[in-house]
Amino acid sequence: MDQSLNEQIIPRQEVVLHIINSLIDYLNIPFTPDEIHPDAVLFGSGLGLDSIDALEVVMIIEREFGVSIEESDIQPLRTINTLAEHVLTSRTGFPALSKAH
Repeated sequence: MDQSLNEQIIPRQEVVLHIINSLIDYLNIPFTPDEIHPDAVLFGSGLGLDSIDALEVVMIIEREFGVSIEESDIQPLRTINTLAEHVLTSRTGFPALSKAH
């Protein structure tokens, strides 16, 4: 695999897994990390989160990654992947994600 592509894939996978584990831990989602697809919709028929959970998701992203989500920008709150994309585009050189969940 191309080295530059690998340098993009690995950090993204780390962010996605960190988000999934954080959501499971903080929101007590009744799934294992293996059961949550990165394209899973966060609300409604996806993971079943509600509007109160949305506030928690915003606080989790801020706490875990130091990245804000503006009230007017709900796009990052669609799926795990859109959250990961928001984190990756909002931060450069984020620290290694070694925090165990």
